[in-house]
This record gives sequence, structure tokens and C-alpha cells, in this order.
Amino acid sequence: MPTQTHTLAIHGMTCQACATRLEKVLNKKECVERADVNFATETLTLSTTGDASDDEILTWIKKTGFTGEFIQNQSQTTPHSDTPPYRLITLGVLSLPFWVGMAGMMTGSHALMPPNWVQFILASIAQFALAVPFYKGAWAGIRGGLLGMDVLVALGTSMIWAYSTYAWLAGGHVYFEASVMILTFVSLGKYLEHRTKTGSLNALSKLMELLPQTVKVKRDNAWTDVALSDVKVGDILQAKHGDKIAVDGVITYGQGDITQAHLTGESAYLSKTYGDDVLAGSVVVDGSFAYQAKATGSQTALGQMTDALSHAQGTKAPIARLADRVAGVFVPVVVGLSVLTLLANWYFLGQFDTALMRAVAVLVIACPCALGLATPTAIMAGMGVAGRHGVQFLDAVALETAGQIGAIAFDKTGTLTNGHLVVVDTLSLTDTPTLLGVSASIESHSTHPLARAITAYAHDNHAPTLTAQNILSQAGQGIQGDITGVGVVKVGTSRFVHADLGEKEHAFIQANPTASLVFVAVDDKLAGIFALADTLKADAHTLIDKLKADGITPVILSGDRQSVVDSVAGELGIDGYGELSPQDKSLKIKELQKTHKTAMIGDGINDALAMTTADIGMAVGGATDVATGSASVRLIQSDTGGAMSVYHAHKIAKLTLTNIKQNLFFAFIYNIIGIPLAMIGVLNPMIASIAMALSSLSVLANALRLKGVDLKGKIN
Repeated sequence: MPTQTHTLAIHGMTCQACATRLEKVLNKKECVERADVNFATETLTLSTTGDASDDEILTWIKKTGFTGEFIQNQSQTTPHSDTPPYRLITLGVLSLPFWVGMAGMMTGSHALMPPNWVQFILASIAQFALAVPFYKGAWAGIRGGLLGMDVLVALGTSMIWAYSTYAWLAGGHVYFEASVMILTFVSLGKYLEHRTKTGSLNALSKLMELLPQTVKVKRDNAWTDVALSDVKVGDILQAKHGDKIAVDGVITYGQGDITQAHLTGESAYLSKTYGDDVLAGSVVVDGSFAYQAKATGSQTALGQMTDALSHAQGTKAPIARLADRVAGVFVPVVVGLSVLTLLANWYFLGQFDTALMRAVAVLVIACPCALGLATPTAIMAGMGVAGRHGVQFLDAVALETAGQIGAIAFDKTGTLTNGHLVVVDTLSLTDTPTLLGVSASIESHSTHPLARAITAYAHDNHAPTLTAQNILSQAGQGIQGDITGVGVVKVGTSRFVHADLGEKEHAFIQANPTASLVFVAVDDKLAGIFALADTLKADAHTLIDKLKADGITPVILSGDRQSVVDSVAGELGIDGYGELSPQDKSLKIKELQKTHKTAMIGDGINDALAMTTADIGMAVGGATDVATGSASVRLIQSDTGGAMSVYHAHKIAKLTLTNIKQNLFFAFIYNIIGIPLAMIGVLNPMIASIAMALSSLSVLANALRLKGVDLKGKIN
């Protein structure tokens, strides 16, 4: 049977354990080859044989306790809401009288606790109306063979309610407040974790936005508007200033400058003329030309990148939670201890009510409120600290992974460098004191990035503005004009200005091996040369030094020329790899992953595949929509540098992971101490519920400590 791959949106998951349970149940089906559930995006990627119908798949999911919806395209998203669910709000309201009563009991005033009949009504509403998701989750977990925290919550609160109801009718002490508190705390924990998730990534649809919907195609010796889907290999297409290249092709007439920034992430503009290749997704910034289609649709470089990105997103394995791994053993052990406590005490004491009370106390003290809060509260606090320092984690998995990375791969342009060309050196060969002003006066009539850089440099240096006339521009070569009192000024390539290079000029060129050169001639006599290059961010050196000190290996993966990459890498003292395609970057990431958890830092579409391949992707401020969509961390960088945000992301994540481990310690220490005491009757359910509440409060208090972290004072 042929294999079919389905993508579904899953509704009803509240924690990572839900995703694990669904995967386990589905992977047991004979016709299922592989099931991968992504909790962050709430999606299921299912590979099946032809035996499985759509209705059958939806039935499997429903029996597991969730609902599924087939996604027809990769760009389809599932909306998420940060509004607290009505169950949590209602539980909070129901718990208020118990909070007042418990506060009164701790101060010796039992009168503040509501009457038993009121407690019964409040607890019954909570137990039978608001605890339904826990019962469903517990039953689904039992059927799926994976016991989770829902089992303890459902079993513990049910026994507390049942025992308290019996005690009320028999005239004994009740513990209704414990069941309500447990449901409230656990629901709060699940809500906090839910808020750390992001919606489905939309990188694939952003890639396709690089293509025009209609193009000019030559049909019957006339230019005709044709839908992109109707373009065939061999067709002649037209491209003018501002147009997007629709397919991979070769220029047959004309010339112009194009940018592949959305594809390569590099700032350089490329001059294209007859016989040169152009790629789908490129943008014409100067000139016009016709080109013949060589590849269309999925066969283009952009289409192949889209397919590769789709595959990478679908096969990426989720990160297991420590709490979930522990719960798989913890829950059945606790249930077993509770049963053992009931039977042993009943046998030796001969009093069922005392035995039941002690068994309930075991469940209450072990109920995983603190365990459920340990991870999400620390993550929420860590995200708050990160947000104040220009780092945005899009989900909890990203934060967790960022604290474990051992290698970071940088796309050079816009990450370690400022991402735009500036004048770094000049050579004046004329006595004219206004060389910069003369050049800028001509370049002001061009939109080329080299021209904009020279114009900006002239403005910063207060160069005089002169009037230029008779402006003529030659795409990919340069621009010229007449300036009264100066002559005919040409600015562009050495060929365009007919430069006659001597010893001084050659020395200047050798001194700037990685720079883009702009030549200036006055009346066909070389007057000067400008060297332009991308410069390092102000804090790039500090960033690299701190990463190395933290045991992290930084490397550069760039599509730029190897000589340019070598220059930047050499200055920073790290390894650098240039002239890499998106697929090449992905392969380099896989090599790094053999020895380290690896992060990829980028800002272009060419980085999207590498970001997805890496354990974690980080997009710098100003990144393309596709790069941002492929990343799980966004770095908001300052005008004066901002490279240190990469280090801050890692450091915040490490601090948060440490906090999580501390929280888990607090969560379990109560159980380690309390369960034996509950088994022998030292702790009754009331004291056990207070201890359970204190464990949750200790976890919350420890998580709040993260809010006081001063990155500038503590880390920098």
C-alpha cells in the first residue's frame, strides 16, 4: 500500500503529556507508520497506509480524548486565545471562600470556614462540572496505557470529595477545600503552560509571497498578462524595475541589477546581463530585461527550498519534559502507595474510615500541583525577563533548548554585521576638494544601494550639494551627469568610467580585498575610488568572547563570498564558511549537531531551512517574514549594536532551566517527606492539603525570583 501523509490540527491538548499520549496511541495502530505530534503548533503529522480513511483517523483521535481537523495546506493556522478559560475563572471564584476559611483556621478562627453544606455545594460544582477535562484526560490516559497527572488529579479529588461527603453525613471533619484547591492549582498551571505556546508557523506561505500572481509573457509576438501557474518552461517573461522574478530563467535581452536578499540574506546587489541566470523570488531594482523560463513551480530553487522546509518542519522531534517523564513512573507508584496504605491500615487498625483518611492523605500530599507548576511558572518568569531585554521566546520549548546549546551558527550579514554597506575607505586622485560632494550629487539620482551608501556618507560629512544635469544611467554599470564648473562626472564600475589604474590605485584595491569598489571620473580622468563594506556590530567582539567563555562554539555560515567571510571570521577569531546555499547551511548544521545542541541565527529566507534543521532558530530584528516564521526566538537589536541579545537569550534560558530544576526539587521534597508521614497517619488530609498548597507556593515564589534578574548588572 502507498504511504499517505496527513496533517491535522489537534484541539483539546493542555500539556506535553497530551501530545505524548496521542503519539503513543496512534503509533500502536497497524496502518500507522509514524505519528508526530507538535504540542507547540497543536498539529499532528501522520503517515499511514491506504487502509486508513479520514473518518477512521478522526475516530482514533476522538477516542484518545481530543478532536482533529484535517489541514488542507501548510499555511492554514489554528487560532489561539490568551483569555483564561471559564473553568479556571469559575474555580478561582469557588476557591475564594476556602482561602478565607483556611486563613482563619491558620490564625485559630474556625468560624471563617463556610458551613459544611456550602462547602459541599461549592466542591460538587467544582468536582462534577469543572473537573470534567481531568476525568476525560485520565480515562483517555488509562485507555492509552500512559498514566499522567490527570489520573492523580481525578482520583485524588474524587476520593477527597467522596470521603468528605461521607464524613459530613456522619458528622465528621470534611476536607472539601482540598479538592477545590487541587483543581484550581492544576488548572492554573495548565493555563500558564498554554500561554507559552505560539500559533502555527506560517513560513511556507511567506515563501510563496515572493512570487507574483501574474506575469508578462511573450505570446504571439505580444506581451500578455498570464497567471503564474500557466507559465511553462521555454516561455519568455518580462521583468522591469520593482518586478519579482517569477521562475528560474536565463536573460535573453537587456540588463539590470537584482537583489536576492530574500533568498540569500546578503546585502549585495547583482548585475545581470545577457546569458546570466536569475532565480525565482529575486527583485529587479534597476534596469529591465527579458528572461526565458528554465524551471517553474516546485522545480525552482525557491520551490525546492519550500519543499525542504516543509519536510524539516514535519519531521522535527518534540522535546520531552522532565516532569512528564517522571510522572509516567510517579503516578502509578503513588496510586499503589495509596492502595497499600488503605489496605495495610484497615488490616492492622480495623478502622476503615481511618484507613481511608490516610489513603486520601497520600493522594493529596502527592497530588502534583507543584509538579504541574514547576515548569510553566519558571518559563513565564523567564520570558518576562527576556522580553525586557530584547529577547522574545515564542514557546517554552525554545527557551528550554536555548539553555542547552553548545554551538551557535551565525549568518554573517545582519547578525554579526550591521547588514548594510558603508564607506570604509576613500582614495582621492584630484585636487578638487569637493570629490565627495561631486560624487554624491550624481549618486543622488540612483536608487542603487552603493549609491545610497555614498550619498549617506556625504551627508554625514557635510559635503556640498551640487546641481547635476543630463543624468544618464546604465543598469549594472553606473551613472553619469554634467556638473557646472566641474565637467562630466561618471560614477560606477572601473569599466564604466574607463579607469586607468596605476600603482596607487592597485595598492588601494589590495588594501580593501573584501570591499565593493566605486570609481569616480571627471572628464574621463579617474578622480577617486570609494571602498564600501558591511561593518561588524559594535558589540560583536564582546558577544563572541562571552560565548567562548561559556563553552559555546560560534561559527559563521554565509552565502557571501568566502573572502568576505574569512575577513569577518578572522577578525572575530572564529571559523567561517562562505558561498553556502540554503541546503549547504542545513548540512553544516547537521554536522555541528553531532557533538552539540545547535542554534542558527539568521535574518534571510536562505536561513529558514538551517533554522528549522537546527535545534533552535533565532531571528534578528529586521529579519524577513520567512526567517521570523522559521525561528522560535526573536532578537530585538538596538541601533548601536544588539549582537549581545544572542548571549542574553542563552543566559536567560540557562537561568530559567536552573530555576525549573529547583522548582522540581521543591515539588518532590514535600512528597519524599510527606508521603511516609501520611501513610502512618502523622498527616491528615487537611494538613496534607496545606502542605500541598505550600509546595505550590514555594514553587511560585522561587519562579518569581527570576523577575529580579538584572542582565546588564549580572551577566554583561
